[in-house]
Amino acid sequence: MLQNNGQIAIEFTTIPIFSALNKAQFHTVLSTATKIDLVAGGVLFRQGQHANHFYFVHDGQMRLSRLAEDGSEKVMDIVHTGQMFAEAVMFMPNRCYPVNAAAIQPSHLVAFDMETFRNILKESVDTCFRLMSTMSQRLHVQLNEIDSLSLHNATYRLAHYLLKSVPENSAGQTEFTLGYPKNILASRLSIQPETFSRIMARLKRENIVVVQGNQIVFHDIPALRKLLSE
Repeated sequence: MLQNNGQIAIEFTTIPIFSALNKAQFHTVLSTATKIDLVAGGVLFRQGQHANHFYFVHDGQMRLSRLAEDGSEKVMDIVHTGQMFAEAVMFMPNRCYPVNAAAIQPSHLVAFDMETFRNILKESVDTCFRLMSTMSQRLHVQLNEIDSLSLHNATYRLAHYLLKSVPENSAGQTEFTLGYPKNILASRLSIQPETFSRIMARLKRENIVVVQGNQIVFHDIPALRKLLSE
């Protein structure tokens, strides 16, 4: 139980799904919270497993993925420190996780009981409407991301991702550390590994970036931005 851990509790108050709750409701949900520690590669849950909890990443990174019919893995999302995941599952008819969840690196999570949260919503129409507003805003963000993945080519998707790490209006040399393996990033951006390698080779050949392991140095940010118009 985490009710006595004030520092962690304060972190939760900034999470959209909890912003819909009043103080009493928030502490009711917090009373069900438990800590979970995972090693790198540790599996939290599997696709199709019955869902009882949703999760907050206190520290670490989680990979959410689905298996295709041919057995290949498609990374649906990468969840970072300070983010919540699996909360929407509590509203699904069958309450089963639609993805696999595994730790990319050692990760410390907080699990919340879905049934407790659902009972709070059943007792308060006002809370339901506040939550619907919050989740609608998140849906809008996700739809924009789907547009980016489906309406643009692989070069655009990778350039767009890299530019999100660059300060606005920056034109000078900037460094960026990729927090997870390149194959996971390629899958997240719906880019085949060989295509991802070709694009990165082009960026290096044209001296737009220099790659050293997971460290990426941007040498020509204007040229990287220009790729968005190709």
